Amino acid sequence: MKALKLKKEDLYAYLESLKSYGELWGPVPRGERYVYARLTNVREVALQALRTILPPKKFFVPPRFNMFRYSEGSYTETFEDVKPRVLFGLHPCDIHGLMILDELFLERFPDPYYKKRREATAIIGLSCIPDDKCMARSTNTHAVEGGFDLAFNELGDDYLVWVGSSLGDDLVRLNLDLFNEEIDAQDLQKYLEWRRKRDSRYKLNFDLTGMPDIMELSWDSDLWQELADKCLACGACSMVCPTCNCYNIRDVSDLSLESGVRERHWDSCMNKEYALVAGGHNFREARAERLKLYYTHKLKAFITEYGKPSCVGCGRCIDTCPVNINVAEVIRALKGQEVKV
Repeated sequence: MKALKLKKEDLYAYLESLKSYGELWGPVPRGERYVYARLTNVREVALQALRTILPPKKFFVPPRFNMFRYSEGSYTETFEDVKPRVLFGLHPCDIHGLMILDELFLERFPDPYYKKRREATAIIGLSCIPDDKCMARSTNTHAVEGGFDLAFNELGDDYLVWVGSSLGDDLVRLNLDLFNEEIDAQDLQKYLEWRRKRDSRYKLNFDLTGMPDIMELSWDSDLWQELADKCLACGACSMVCPTCNCYNIRDVSDLSLESGVRERHWDSCMNKEYALVAGGHNFREARAERLKLYYTHKLKAFITEYGKPSCVGCGRCIDTCPVNINVAEVIRALKGQEVKV
């Protein structure tokens, strides 16, 4: 992996050049929060943004889209919304979130809709300093060595730019004169000092050692009912999580009933109807069972299958849940510690 330097004063000029590749998107302020929006003016980008309301998964698994149009025994897939795009400003935890989605949607049974969007999108990471809701150090997602095309890291008056792919190299060449290949020992020391500073800022830390076993031994714990009594089952935790990927499908027929579209949209295992099947039986009608399923995926099943949790420590669940049920509080409760739900 190659490293370059870019002066901070040249960042906006470089961002402008990226528009020749495709649409440029990045974090912008919306009130007191941030969202990913198209950057018509590159100076609108919020370089200080920590977490957006919705994670970058919305670009690859849109909240709602048409899969195909069907008519008289045939169908045509629809990819009209897939276009070249550059996502700038993704932090390491969100890049890890995309790599988890890659494993789910590209490995065993490739999803053509996800694949098309992933191939059309360039990922440019940006370093960050955590706040009191960040948990990425505990989930080992506070640094990233892959999953991006370029990654910008704070380096005083410069950015240390990691080139993570051949596409990243092509993106550098869009404005090659802005980059410097001469990285010296002083730059290295600045980078190491920045990493120590970042690591020292994490206030929310927990140990995930043995968590699948702890989840298994807590299967019949009263904890789940205690949490369920407070949970609103609103599904907000699923919507804002970078790795939640449940969806539902429905056919929307034209008036003739001979043609229509198949639509795909986000769903949540926290919704009461999620496990409802034909005949009216609901496998997880109880809210406690749905909560248990959600955290089993985050803290047990994914670790067992892939060796890592499907929580990337972004802190969105902490920021979003109105009754303070989140990964950090559930881990504390599972370990017998005092919780603040």
